[in-house]
Amino acid sequence: MHRIRLSGNTDIVNLKEHHTRDDMRVWLSEHEVEMLIGEAPHARASIAFSLGARCGLRSHEIVQVYAHDIRQTEMGSMLRIRHGKGDKYRETPMPTDLRIRIETAIDYRDAPSNKPVILGQGRTGEMSTRTLRRWMDTTKQRCAATTGDENWHHLTMHDLRRTWATSLASEDVDPLIVCDWGGWSDLRTFLRAYQGVYSPEAHKRERAKVDWLK
Repeated sequence: MHRIRLSGNTDIVNLKEHHTRDDMRVWLSEHEVEMLIGEAPHARASIAFSLGARCGLRSHEIVQVYAHDIRQTEMGSMLRIRHGKGDKYRETPMPTDLRIRIETAIDYRDAPSNKPVILGQGRTGEMSTRTLRRWMDTTKQRCAATTGDENWHHLTMHDLRRTWATSLASEDVDPLIVCDWGGWSDLRTFLRAYQGVYSPEAHKRERAKVDWLK
């Protein structure tokens, strides 16, 4: 797996304390998302992280993605989530490059279509969210070692969904559309739990509007 080396300051600066536990919530920048995906130990982990950071999937949704859930529509590539939180169905956009990576991986392994996109090591091919956490632990340690930034150790799988939601909001995507894609029942829940911090790209864009901050 190719490792990405970033120049300049790569410290994670977008963190907030959790409301309910002694830990930090993390929002990654675009460069940090690319680094995490690039530092993944293998293709399965890279795809899993991409499904979280690029499609907003929860951990239990990532391990339940099948090839037939991915479809091309007039809106572009879409991913069906058949059993979201509360067993709710939804559809969310999928980047074209991620769809191609998944299709290539499926063709390469020549696995039956009734198997998940991300296969486990057992006879059934089933994946567990615990395995996702293990992949995340390995990868964030690599990122911390590469950058010298200990804040990487706070990162969890759910922070990828948090990053995805906030990135959409920072790009002025209609919040109600974001709620629809992410499966939030109301705007208040989304704003309280996910939007908390704007992306570094949004901060830079807005700062550039102020002459004396340049």
